Amino acid sequence: MMQVTVTIPATSANLGPGFDCLGLALSLYHTAIFTITDTPGLIITATGEDAHKIPTNESNLVWQCAKILFDRFNEYPTGLHIQQDNKIPVGSGLGSSSTAVLAGLFGANAILGNPLTRAEVLQIATDLEGHPDNVAPAVYGGLILGVKEADGLLIEQIDIPQMKAVVVLPDFNLPTTEARAAIPPTLSLKDAIFNTSRIALLIRALETANYDLLGVAMQDRFHQPHRIPLITGMADAMSAAKEAGAAAVALSGAGPSLIAFAPNNHKQISQAAADAFKQHGLNSRRWILPVAMQGTAVTVTEADHLKLDAAKS
Repeated sequence: MMQVTVTIPATSANLGPGFDCLGLALSLYHTAIFTITDTPGLIITATGEDAHKIPTNESNLVWQCAKILFDRFNEYPTGLHIQQDNKIPVGSGLGSSSTAVLAGLFGANAILGNPLTRAEVLQIATDLEGHPDNVAPAVYGGLILGVKEADGLLIEQIDIPQMKAVVVLPDFNLPTTEARAAIPPTLSLKDAIFNTSRIALLIRALETANYDLLGVAMQDRFHQPHRIPLITGMADAMSAAKEAGAAAVALSGAGPSLIAFAPNNHKQISQAAADAFKQHGLNSRRWILPVAMQGTAVTVTEADHLKLDAAKS
């Protein structure tokens, strides 16, 4: 029997102006354990946050992505048990789907003997997700700028000091498709300049942990003005977080979570935002999360042998 354990951090994409290209890894994790057995068949189990929302049949996203590699290399385990322990809420704007995609790809890659490099796995994950802002920081950790080129990805890992982020997730459903559909197809020159300048400033502010700069840099005129009104209480919660001491507040990904940064007063900030959502009738889940400086971790426990069956034509 062989066991592969894949641990992937949550991510917060966009961070205000960095739409579809900038993301930050956070210390909240999805762990998937792949156990190879001699007994034919697939078993999938799920525990943790929103476990009831995770399919345990062949529609499971971890399995679907693992199967992509098994199909690609025409090799399959005789029997497979996938055990998911998920700490990242589903549909939260914290990269839950990206962690499932990466878990499947990295798990299968390890089972197959690592025929693909980390960069090649990331490329497949980006193709599946459509953009690198969640998957890239989940793979490498820390702050990542991802640029899609015609011939692949350009990934820049940006060194930043350790800091903590406040994440508040209201009990509100906002499908990513709906959040993306709300964004207009064009942007004025004035707003484009506004966002471009703030992306550069945002990277500098995070590199230097300059919270005064961060308050300016995390402003956005591209997606947030159109998404914030879709989330009940979000505008008030963001204002409350700032009043409680947050230097900068943004939607985490497409929402409905908000992410706030400050040098201190993290508990007060999270409470203030949660109270604001409560005034709109919404309960919240809250976290104070250090930046995850390490990305996806894969460990393999070897046994005497691993049975792989060639695909039958």
